[in-house]
Amino acid sequence: MTTVLPKLFLNIYWHMHQPDYRDTITGEYVLPWTYLHAIKDYTDMAYHVEANPHVKVTFNFVPILLDQLEDYSQQFQTNDIRDPLLAMLVRPNLEYLSTKERCLIVDSCFKSHHEKMLEPFAHYQRLLHIYNALHVEGSTASNYLSGQYMADLLVWYHLAWTGESIRKNNKFVQGLMEKGNQFTLQERLDLFAIIADLITELIPRYKRLQDKGQIEITTTPHYHPILPLLIDFKSTRDAMPFAPLPSCGNYPDGVNRAKMHIKAAQVSHLRRFGVKPLGMWPAEGAVSHAAFSLMADSGIKWAATGQGVLANSLYKSFDRMDLPPKEEYLYTPYRVTNGNNDIVVFFRDDNLSDKIGFEYAKLYASDAVNDFVRTLEGIYKSNKTSSNKVVSVILDGENAWEYYPYNAFYFLSELYAALATSPFVEMKTFSEIVGELAKTKSVELKPLPSIAAGSWVYGSFSTWIGSHDKNHGWDLLCDAKKVYDKVIKSKILSIDESKAAERQLSICEGSDWFWWFGDYNSSVSVDSFDRLYRRNLANLYNLLKQPVPEILSVAISAGGGDPAVGGTMRRGQE
Repeated sequence: MTTVLPKLFLNIYWHMHQPDYRDTITGEYVLPWTYLHAIKDYTDMAYHVEANPHVKVTFNFVPILLDQLEDYSQQFQTNDIRDPLLAMLVRPNLEYLSTKERCLIVDSCFKSHHEKMLEPFAHYQRLLHIYNALHVEGSTASNYLSGQYMADLLVWYHLAWTGESIRKNNKFVQGLMEKGNQFTLQERLDLFAIIADLITELIPRYKRLQDKGQIEITTTPHYHPILPLLIDFKSTRDAMPFAPLPSCGNYPDGVNRAKMHIKAAQVSHLRRFGVKPLGMWPAEGAVSHAAFSLMADSGIKWAATGQGVLANSLYKSFDRMDLPPKEEYLYTPYRVTNGNNDIVVFFRDDNLSDKIGFEYAKLYASDAVNDFVRTLEGIYKSNKTSSNKVVSVILDGENAWEYYPYNAFYFLSELYAALATSPFVEMKTFSEIVGELAKTKSVELKPLPSIAAGSWVYGSFSTWIGSHDKNHGWDLLCDAKKVYDKVIKSKILSIDESKAAERQLSICEGSDWFWWFGDYNSSVSVDSFDRLYRRNLANLYNLLKQPVPEILSVAISAGGGDPAVGGTMRRGQE
């Protein structure tokens, strides 16, 4: 009689998120990252799945990102472009730019990882050399640059931010890159049309992959708030017992705000993808027992978070001071209950996830893939039970690729090919694993009585609260929320005005602003997000028809660090 060994079920979970970069009063985009990641990363990630039909993965799209993608699609339809860089790409005459517009172009169009996104292109690099030869700190060197220079720089910026799948398959894009300079208005218009098609087609493209059963798509509370912190600031101290907290005490009416974000995400997902989301990636994998309870009561069947949260929760649940090897506790889902509803929780393998996020960009694609498969094989061979082990690899699906050669084209192609043909790995979506639990019981589901609140970053909330600058950011938000509550209760606003104010409040509740506060981040990144956060708070006061506090003209944080991958990603463990 032949013994059938259990499989290794692999869940790969790509998280796609950008905060709202719009000024909600003017409608103008303050930063371009949504559309740039759309034409590079969201496009390439869909391509790799389409090119490997035996692959199964899960994608998470945050609703506020989808809102912006739809907004860009609408701009293309109406030809009312509210992103200044995108608008200047197709401006007929670039000789008559204002000094502000010139500075915006030269300040923006060299922002990328130069080693992988600028240096491979000689013509693009030449544009940088010309600018550097003119530039002196505090000067207006851009005034010496011609309209043709600006045209060429805008084209190369967008070419560098175009997905490798497009650069390899689109003859027009290839022709532009071969030409290299002296781009005409018509060529700029044609490139703009390609960008419009890529962005407009993104959501339908992912929906088709979902409908084929090749991918699962999940959601996040709508504006990407840290749910446990909205519910209770003191949840911070599960992982950081002595952390200082914001002076405002607690976020006003935070539980109802958390419920709103969850409900709005479900409505968004159903409208866009035609089905209710079964799973949820809570923003930053930030969880607590109260947050899981809200998700479960809302009909969410499964969620995911970080390895550190599991370790802390096992300590808390079973009152133990040590843990067995991770092979004995990490590679299985857990059941969390609130007494009325259960939710299945998956936990991230920090080692494998962080290797993709931080290490493999430094290796040849084949070496990186071999290392990944060998690591999986080690986990597979360590299984001494009759149940299938479950490995969850969860990470940012957009920011890592900027640091890979060719936007990780060869790494992802080879990785998917190796996994699809592996004799011991079976790629699954998370909901398929939940289905296995209900039908075949080939996966063990362990109970987890207590949850230690935390996130996928270090198992704590240290990235968003607990330091002077981050707490100050929360205090400013708490002050604005109290004014919001008072104005809404007074009913001095019309229904439409109240809706606009509520949307603006939701934007301010997002996690990204607090992520960037801190001296370990670069000063340039901190400054841009600090300014946008304070601008959002000021807009909230304006929408409430209340005076804007003078303190919002003062910077919250300065930065000054040099974090890995520009600070857009963090490791799961310190």
